Amino acid sequence: MPKKPSTISRKLAIAPFPKRPIDSHKGLCGTVGIIGGNHGMVGAALIAGRAALKLGSGVVHVGLLAEGAPAVDNLQAELMIHPAADILKLAKLTVVAIGNGLGRDLAAQKILYDALKLETTLVLDADALNILAVRPDLRAILLERKATSVITPHPAEASRLLGLSTEEVQADRPAAVLELAKRLRCSVVLKGANSLIVTGDGALLLNKTGNPGMSSAGMGDALSGIIAAFIAQGMNADDALILAVYLHGAAGDALAEQVASIGMNATEVIEWSRWLLNQWLAK
Repeated sequence: MPKKPSTISRKLAIAPFPKRPIDSHKGLCGTVGIIGGNHGMVGAALIAGRAALKLGSGVVHVGLLAEGAPAVDNLQAELMIHPAADILKLAKLTVVAIGNGLGRDLAAQKILYDALKLETTLVLDADALNILAVRPDLRAILLERKATSVITPHPAEASRLLGLSTEEVQADRPAAVLELAKRLRCSVVLKGANSLIVTGDGALLLNKTGNPGMSSAGMGDALSGIIAAFIAQGMNADDALILAVYLHGAAGDALAEQVASIGMNATEVIEWSRWLLNQWLAK
């Protein structure tokens, strides 16, 4: 009998979010590292970094691979921008998200190798997953990691990791996401309409927030940053993944209610995610 997913509710999603003490400071809210932003894709890493910052991380470092990358994000000056390799030298990183605009060249493969060696929670997305799909040696390192790993594939990335067609993945999404979790020993979200999550203990969860207006570039980068932000603030990886996926989709739904489905973008979803999170916590 195939496993039937449980549907995520707002109550379930928000319940584990930690309350900040009155004497809270940035050190208590965690330090996020974002690695990506190869040539022509700097924006992907910046979107992930902005999402991590605006969803509550105490400190966010963004490492960019592109030559001549900006030294500062003029729209979010609080982000600390570095060459990508320098992120791996930073002490006290709570979580690292890697893959957003990473590219697949040798430099990208080398930095993914180094990141997999970190004793830090990893959120792997986009080109990090595409590299893993063609590098069995890196998949072996992923399997050996003691620290928690989270992967966030869309159907095409899942198909590459599983050696299936995208159509086969979509034909049986629960089987695909469960197989990914089993093969890679990670918590997984298979993105798309009705995203599916498999937690570290094998629970299968269904997310029903989100809408077709979210079909635009950068949405996955925003989600990676939100997941990282929640881990940085003390949530375990599974709880962070559940809340981030639910909230991300709910923010898109809130925008759609404003008759803003066509042309919806990731920056708007980040802003609405912050607003909704604070509204839910106030209640």
